[in-house]
Amino acid sequence: MALLRVASLVVVSMWTGGLAALGFVAAPEIFSTLEAAEPTNGRVLAGQVFGAVFARFQHWAWILGAVLIGLFIARALLGPRPRKLGLRLLVVAVMISLGAATTFAITPRIEAIRTETKGSIASLPDSDSRKAEFGRLHALSSIFMLFTLAGGVGLLWAESHDTH
Repeated sequence: MALLRVASLVVVSMWTGGLAALGFVAAPEIFSTLEAAEPTNGRVLAGQVFGAVFARFQHWAWILGAVLIGLFIARALLGPRPRKLGLRLLVVAVMISLGAATTFAITPRIEAIRTETKGSIASLPDSDSRKAEFGRLHALSSIFMLFTLAGGVGLLWAESHDTH
């Protein structure tokens, strides 16, 4: 049982740590480096690079989420059952759902706006509806990422305090 608990901690740590590294380290560094290297097109290129990295991460996040659900179920079947198992499963399901919503609903619309815009979104006038929609979608994506991160931190806390 201890091995399954450790595996659960490792999986949720990988998911949460990866998401935190992307949001707090990779994104700012990708944007600042590419904007400095290529002032006219760096921001557009940075958005493409980060988008590709984030898309790949999402696939890993779904795998980690499925593994985590499997580990929780295995622990429940083998006993003793993890505390508040239903809540933990719900948190994982919400985390996966937020990632799926970002990947399948938000990101395609962001990419469509990028494709139909010549140059960077920032260069559009503030009155352009595409710029406003891009801002709303980007904010929603960031909120989803923060909620997923908070869910992961909550799971880490629950796992580290559960002696079952």
